[in-house]
Amino acid sequence: MIKAVIIDDEKDSRDILANYLKKYCPDVTVSGFGESVATGLEAIKTHKPDLIFLDIEMPYGNGFDLLDKAGDITFETIFVTAFDNYAIQALNQSAAYYLLKPISIDELIKAVDKIRKERNEENYTRHAQVLLDNIRTGGQQKIMLPTMEGFEIVTINSILYCEAADNFTKFYFETGQPLLICRTLKYFEDILKDHRFVRIHRSYLINPDYVIRYSKGKGGSVTMKNNQELEISPNKKEEFLSLFER
Repeated sequence: MIKAVIIDDEKDSRDILANYLKKYCPDVTVSGFGESVATGLEAIKTHKPDLIFLDIEMPYGNGFDLLDKAGDITFETIFVTAFDNYAIQALNQSAAYYLLKPISIDELIKAVDKIRKERNEENYTRHAQVLLDNIRTGGQQKIMLPTMEGFEIVTINSILYCEAADNFTKFYFETGQPLLICRTLKYFEDILKDHRFVRIHRSYLINPDYVIRYSKGKGGSVTMKNNQELEISPNKKEEFLSLFER
């Protein structure tokens, strides 16, 4: 059995989620509730859960504040949130699990299944640490990349470019071997666009900081710092060149 705590400031949301878990995830037992950062921390201390369902937006603090104050994280977390671009980007960068309100039963079952499968791999502590590091600092932002063997944590500004490979993405770096990652290029485009990464082709998402040469043409091409030349689609040319306008 998985012992869970639900932390959400809305009673209706807590009750609905508890009922869904009882009906659709019978191996999850809800042992306690919290309605704020303070009561959530108390529920965690009292019940020592395996899993918490954590609302991000709460009065007098948020879910990230709670994690920051929790000390040693011995539980896994599924975040629950209304749609918020900043929060979703932060969660995706750290490969954390989350549910959007109103909660979909199918998505709830999928999230619990993922947690159940990974309980013995101790991934959560790293997910949480990457998430908290990115929120606390404006410096070297990190991203967690799921591979076939597990995952890699890299700093975002170490990435030269990403290449589509069917339903996978190949990451290239200034040093080291490329990584084949179990996500689509579109998935990473949504996460990395706020870090100046730009899609220059259906197959390429690049970090413009590592462009060393642009060659004219219908769309043109760029040469990256690793001396690889990448084609630019004609319909992406203007967006790419705008990055270098003064």
